[in-house]
Amino acid sequence: MCCLVTIGVLIGPRLGIIIWWLLDMNRWSNAFSNFFFGLLGFIFLPWTTLAYVFVFPGGVTGFDWAFLALGFVFDILSYTGGARGRRR
Repeated sequence: MCCLVTIGVLIGPRLGIIIWWLLDMNRWSNAFSNFFFGLLGFIFLPWTTLAYVFVFPGGVTGFDWAFLALGFVFDILSYTGGARGRRR
């Protein structure tokens, strides 16, 4: 069961990025100046990338930073969660 959760955490946001990009390419092209930044986000920080595209249309101001921080925390936890489980 643990392996399924880990796979879901690592693949889930990337699958969400692909589906959202296919459905609304204009939003993604407005959020990122070139394809390279979106690709880097897809590879290294998928939760933060999703949060950024979600809050971008109105500009990143005020409470939007909390969404970005939460996405970053999810990214860090998804990468470090396996190490914590191995220590037990």
